[in-house]
Amino acid sequence: MPQTPYDLVLHAARDLPRVETALAAEMLGAALLGSVYAVAEGERAAAVRDFVGGFLAHTARRRTTPARAIRTVFAGLVPEATGAAKVRPGASSPQWAAQVGRVRPVGTWAYGDVYGDQTSYLATFAYDEPELGGQEHAVVALVDHNIGIVKDMFVGQPAGRVLDEVRKAAEADELVWLAEVDPGTLRAQVSFFLTVTDGLAVLPEEGSLATDRALAGSRLALLPAGAARPAPGPPADPADLVPSFLESPQARTLDRSDEEAEASVQYAVRLILDFAQDAPDADPLRWSPAVAGLLLLDWVHRRAVLDDDDVAALPPVVRAWAAWAAAQRGLPAAAAAATDEAIEMMAPELVRLHSTGERRGEAATAMTRLLADGVNPDDQTALTAWLTAHQSPGGDDGPGGEDSPNHIPRPR
Repeated sequence: MPQTPYDLVLHAARDLPRVETALAAEMLGAALLGSVYAVAEGERAAAVRDFVGGFLAHTARRRTTPARAIRTVFAGLVPEATGAAKVRPGASSPQWAAQVGRVRPVGTWAYGDVYGDQTSYLATFAYDEPELGGQEHAVVALVDHNIGIVKDMFVGQPAGRVLDEVRKAAEADELVWLAEVDPGTLRAQVSFFLTVTDGLAVLPEEGSLATDRALAGSRLALLPAGAARPAPGPPADPADLVPSFLESPQARTLDRSDEEAEASVQYAVRLILDFAQDAPDADPLRWSPAVAGLLLLDWVHRRAVLDDDDVAALPPVVRAWAAWAAAQRGLPAAAAAATDEAIEMMAPELVRLHSTGERRGEAATAMTRLLADGVNPDDQTALTAWLTAHQSPGGDDGPGGEDSPNHIPRPR
């Protein structure tokens, strides 16, 4: 019976010599390392590197054909692992062993939605000897800009078919774009988001990120090192944005007929700007159905304290802001219309979530209780007394923590 994780992997790779190409072998090896990547705590890429180093040391004296084969594959997938540079195919190794990792980049592209929610980076690679190496294949990394991670990553073949499918999608949908990109830029962009992803406590549940991560990473390392991903520019100054928005045609539909209505609009705009500041790219002009959903159905319930008037005022202001932002970015009319329709459809759910409080953060709940008790949050003496009275023996039940609300209700 296998006694160590290394023995379990070696047993799982017992049929590896039977595959016909280096690509098939690398995909199988990457899938085995995917289990290490998926369960790692902390830095996942480092965990895989350490595992491969340990595996190579553990199997250094193994002379069986399966052992030689999987050692060659692991060393090719994770060349920075300790001992990987010393691994060489032997006389008993499969014919394809010498082609492991022997690929060259062919082309690099990026495609995504016009909103900027997601960008997929696609790079194609070809083996030096395709008869033994395998067919030209594509590495695709899907970056989700709303959460700032690589949401999925996969290796597809043949590369021509993958690229053709993307081209057809871009030609058929005006909300999808496709463009060639510099190889160094692609590597820098994907590497930046992969670093974030590798540190996640929980990986995205869908897709092949874990199983294809090692192979995709080894391929991306073959691209030329480009300039470091540029740091995001300073956030837009609300002092410039807000007056421009309020004077726009889109804002003319908002009710600002008296002080109370004006306060509602101003408070909604404040929420929009703070929500954008919390986003990975901190861009208050990037709006889409998905972004609107994050604000109206999640963020605002966790991070703000609203009353019924605020809830009623928020959707119209978000619709006007999103339409204005779409005009500023020059988005197609269909894109702006889809966002507007989505916000309108979300309004009833916003009301429901507000009434049930099911997504309200603990801190927002505490702030709501404080206000219901008639305590002025700006009165430090009254606030301290209230917190002391509501503090449990095991800790502080008052406002605070990661989801501490950004806002108290606007002045009435």
